Amino acid sequence: MVRKRREWYPGATYHIMSRGIRKLPIFYDDEDRKVYLKQMLKVRERYPFKLHCYCLMTNHIHLLLETDQFPPSDIIRLLHTRYAIYFNHRHQLSGHVFQGRFAAKLIDSLTYFLEASRYIHRNPMEAGMAEKAQDFLWSSYIAYFDTSVLPFITTEKTLSYFESPSAKNYQLFVEMERSDE
Repeated sequence: MVRKRREWYPGATYHIMSRGIRKLPIFYDDEDRKVYLKQMLKVRERYPFKLHCYCLMTNHIHLLLETDQFPPSDIIRLLHTRYAIYFNHRHQLSGHVFQGRFAAKLIDSLTYFLEASRYIHRNPMEAGMAEKAQDFLWSSYIAYFDTSVLPFITTEKTLSYFESPSAKNYQLFVEMERSDE
């Protein structure tokens, strides 16, 4: 059966999610996460994209990724293939690392863009892995307050939607409890 092609156009932004097969971990330790990020940067050299935010949980990932000249399928296929080869070799495993096709939700509004960013950065708090978003080491949240930490994260677009001081207002937006949750 042929899969339905995802909608794509240059400049499209997606909330990308991918889970470990059978919900198993895709990161056993910090070294695995470091390699995933290094591979992402290598893939970006071949398939340029903007990364607005990310979160590397134990058994899944979230990316808020804006494409340039290539669809997300090219980017994620290469990234996850390279990472799976590394992961299986390092941990003496074989077979699939990621469960099925990654999810890519097209960001079609400013509200969705900001809510996806918020959701991604709140994910460790919601999962009980961190008390505050900045406590979780494996997300891009810190880049919104110190751009020298993760210079490959594009924070300008997100922060441009918040009044000055934009970083502080973004922090309030991410960390405030919502009554509809």
